[in-house]
Amino acid sequence: MRAATFFDGARWRDGVVDVDGDGRMLLRGEPAASALPRIEGVIVGGFTDHHVHLQLVEHERLTGSRLGRVVDLGADPGVVASYGGARRTDETRRATRIEYAGAFLTARGGYPSDREWAPAGSVREIADAGQATAAVAEMAAAGASCIKVASNSAAGPVFSDELVRVVVDAASARGLPVVVHAQGRGEAQRVVRLGARSLAHAPFTERLSDDEIAEQAASVSWISTLSIHGGADLHVAVDNVRRFHAAGGRLRYGTDMGNGPTPVDLHDLELAALRQAGIDGTALLNSLAPVDPLDPASVLLVLPHRDAHPTLARPLTTADLEA
Repeated sequence: MRAATFFDGARWRDGVVDVDGDGRMLLRGEPAASALPRIEGVIVGGFTDHHVHLQLVEHERLTGSRLGRVVDLGADPGVVASYGGARRTDETRRATRIEYAGAFLTARGGYPSDREWAPAGSVREIADAGQATAAVAEMAAAGASCIKVASNSAAGPVFSDELVRVVVDAASARGLPVVVHAQGRGEAQRVVRLGARSLAHAPFTERLSDDEIAEQAASVSWISTLSIHGGADLHVAVDNVRRFHAAGGRLRYGTDMGNGPTPVDLHDLELAALRQAGIDGTALLNSLAPVDPLDPASVLLVLPHRDAHPTLARPLTTADLEA
């Protein structure tokens, strides 16, 4: 048994780490006896990558990573549902939680229906309101935690305003937020006005005005995915993120895992880009949305100290209780 300091998702607290009768470590949010030895460093739950594509990577490698939760934003729902939690085989016996949107919902001929990388079953092309409602119902029945819409006017046709509203209304009726890949001039502003709850990528097509940033900050969250860009797109995205954060917008760490040779773990380049945009310290930790460390199934990590960079995190093991 060891005393510990841990982050509960909002603040740092004191607790106790112990091992149960099955040899599994448990964190309890209770004061420790003054004489109890203390774990070196601080504890956080496993981090969240809010934008991944598990069919495009070796998803088994989540085991042993520092990711406690991932959100798949475009896959065959039956396939990704079969992955379940990436169960760890060491003494922690904890799992990386897998949430998913299911298939991309897109217009007939819309992005990414013509992309070779899009696995079979990962795209639903929709022509009318009936098909839109049916597609949302299908994803919900498959266990989706959100609905993904592709609205990339730079690569093909996109939904009309009416169809976006149909998808938003159908998803809302099931308690599911709509996450949109918005690309092309004006698309980020359009889909937000139509009820999208989150943008799958921080806007990179154009520099948003300060008024547009304020509107976005008040109504939606952005998933970062800065490291997929280079050149002018990266400059625009970082500038938009910097001002979105300053305006109080909610930013979520996401890498678009599977878009190129991305690690199945924390992505150093994404974290560096976020820091370039002024996201650091507690703000960076909040963007990573650590899972609840008090949940017995949650991945537990150790950081050297409260202000340590997330890349310094490592899995908590029973060896930490013996040191």
